[in-house]
Amino acid sequence: MTLAGLAIAVGMVVDDAIVDVENIFRRLKDYFKQPSSETPTQVVLRASNEIRSSIVFATLIIMLVFIPLFSLEGMEGRMFRPLGWAVVVAMAASLLVALTLIPALSDLLLAGKYRPSERESFVVSAVKNAYRPLLSLTLKWRSWVLLVALGLLVLACSLIPKLGREFLPIMDEATFTISVFSPAGTSLGESIRIGREMESKLLTIPEVTGVSSRTGRASTDEHAHDVNTNEILVNFVPPYERQKDRPTLLAEVRQLLSQQNFPGVQVSVGQPIQHRLDHLLSGVNAQVAIKLFGPDLSQLRQLAEQVRQVVAEVDGVADLQVEQQVEVEQLQIKVDRLATARYGLSVKDVTHFAEDAFKGQVVSQVLKGQRQYDLILRVDPHQANQINSIAKLKIRTDAGQRVPLDQVATVQIGYGPNTINRENVSRRIVIQCNVQDRDLGRFATEVQHRIQSRVALPDSYFITYGGQFESQQKAQRRIIFQAGLVLIGIFVLLYLAMNSVRLSLLVLLNLPLALIGGVISVFLSGGVLSVPSLVGFILLFGIAVRNGIILIGHINDLRRQGLPLEQAIFQGAGERINPVLMTALTTGLGMLPLALAHGSGAELQKPLAIVISGGMVTATLLTLFILPLLYYIVEKQTDDAT
Repeated sequence: MTLAGLAIAVGMVVDDAIVDVENIFRRLKDYFKQPSSETPTQVVLRASNEIRSSIVFATLIIMLVFIPLFSLEGMEGRMFRPLGWAVVVAMAASLLVALTLIPALSDLLLAGKYRPSERESFVVSAVKNAYRPLLSLTLKWRSWVLLVALGLLVLACSLIPKLGREFLPIMDEATFTISVFSPAGTSLGESIRIGREMESKLLTIPEVTGVSSRTGRASTDEHAHDVNTNEILVNFVPPYERQKDRPTLLAEVRQLLSQQNFPGVQVSVGQPIQHRLDHLLSGVNAQVAIKLFGPDLSQLRQLAEQVRQVVAEVDGVADLQVEQQVEVEQLQIKVDRLATARYGLSVKDVTHFAEDAFKGQVVSQVLKGQRQYDLILRVDPHQANQINSIAKLKIRTDAGQRVPLDQVATVQIGYGPNTINRENVSRRIVIQCNVQDRDLGRFATEVQHRIQSRVALPDSYFITYGGQFESQQKAQRRIIFQAGLVLIGIFVLLYLAMNSVRLSLLVLLNLPLALIGGVISVFLSGGVLSVPSLVGFILLFGIAVRNGIILIGHINDLRRQGLPLEQAIFQGAGERINPVLMTALTTGLGMLPLALAHGSGAELQKPLAIVISGGMVTATLLTLFILPLLYYIVEKQTDDAT
């Protein structure tokens, strides 16, 4: 993410220097054409001072728009803060260089022996010759131009509800992690056989380079699993060396490991990094985690099956499964409170006695060589497997009497759940799934609506939705809220730069114009909004405001010098078209490597680059035509009123 921030900054750090050097270069051309009493150094200083305010406030606005990135929490905050810091520090350094080194170098290299050519390059001349007539037509047909711009904005807004939602784009890691859950009670040998058979089927895929598996996890592991679970790691050739994309390989793997080939076995397919992210977000290795809470385990299992049946009907569901929870044979010791009181015992005495008998109690240490071992006292394991022997275990009372366990408790073989999971002190069971060939946001929304309408929850039972969907909603709400605060900050900086509420609001009107290209680019590139896309929109707004300051600020300066309205607009826009286009092109070229990259985590930065690249097209074009038009309308009304 730091490298991505530097890649973004590459196209932006030269913007301040472009604007400063372009203005100095133009003033020196005028000076050498018609020399005055000033020295070339004084011309450089005057030209740099003319543009300094716009540069400072434009760069501060770019840095301001990164505040939402620093306010993000959780996984998205950890991922995008390095990107924000890289850009902010780079922009601060570029501003410092533009204010100090660039004027000095301009005086050294441009104001000395070198004389700027009076003739403009062919490209610049062609651009200006085409721009002025088009700007004239824009002012002439202003009602139609505004109508077209409004139509494009309405089109962009109409596309927003059609865009999908997701937390983070899924990367092509060239590795799949397959979690396999056999029925509870499956032996170690049978689990190994199932794993090997799955490995054999996976090796039939030409793109697979190797497989490995693990059966169960130790009881002391953080995520202990019984021997009925397998985790298979499948390695593929890199994305640039294969013809099949990740979704195609994913569908092929799921088909090979389906219920038809392995009845009764539940399979969840993901990727190593994706699995870690899912587990950190929701505690399960799936994109969507539906957590059902309630006091009774039997009722929870029944409700979970109802939820599973509802989710199974939703388009795009994959790897749907309910957290395994089955009835298994158990040794049950139920304490008789009256009997324990009769012998002067408490319930705690009996339960601690049973715990020490089976789990053991450390009573001393044994030294052997240089190592020390705990001496644990417990019941003989062979005796612990016989219910009659357990019932005859004797517990000592405070009076020294030895009482058989079955005199103070009922010892019997019963049935109970193989596992009990809790979250926030409440018992819960999880229905989890992944999403295939559909965006996560619409899928999760449809799941919520169907469950609410078709599953009746008794009192004390409730459902929460975890995973990437929950994180995406939280991040989206936070970014939107912070973006509102950023707009207020941008307005304050614009007012300080222009000393006019009217002109500040005029520049802010450039933000909806930038939205047009960003939304259309997202729609054409897959139609899914993610956290990187939202970050791209925020950065795009800052870039659009920068161009507005450069253009409107110069036109306003010409108006203060006494130029008529139309002349100030044509001259100011004509003189600023070079830096506006150059800054837009350098920013767009800086985004190009990110927008075209594939694999190696590029999927995280690609949505951001696509939004900025597409938005810069409409923002630049509309800045050059709509902003002068709006300035003309507003100032014309003001002049007429006075």
